[in-house]
Amino acid sequence: MDNSYLGLLKLRIKRGINLAIRDAMKRRASDPYIVVNMGDQTVYDKDTFSGDDKMGEADIDLKPYVQCVQMGLNQLPNGSSVKRIQPDITNCLAEESSCIWQNGNIIQEMILRLRNVETGEVVVEIEWLDVIGCKGLSQLEL
Repeated sequence: MDNSYLGLLKLRIKRGINLAIRDAMKRRASDPYIVVNMGDQTVYDKDTFSGDDKMGEADIDLKPYVQCVQMGLNQLPNGSSVKRIQPDITNCLAEESSCIWQNGNIIQEMILRLRNVETGEVVVEIEWLDVIGCKGLSQLEL
């Protein structure tokens, strides 16, 4: 593995809540998908049956999560809250989010309020995985 990589950040898209209606072919529905940009990388799923309809956007502030991972914690009981993050003007959180110790890793579930759209939220979860041969987050300066 190229040691210029830090490791693997898993991003799980769990569900959408009260998303804007954009699909004219279906009544009162949408065919949403997520585009993820991180640095110069882009990951997305293409809408194959109709044109793309913008349904909002949100940013994830990784700094509080990375700070928790950098603490180097281990042997905590599952479900232990490591840090709580409050919604503010620098993030898209719809409500408080916690970094939780789960099965040997820290996870953070967030409800992100979508911007530039009339309504909608997306529930996501992030989890960091160290990968053999990669630098990891311990030396990353925030």
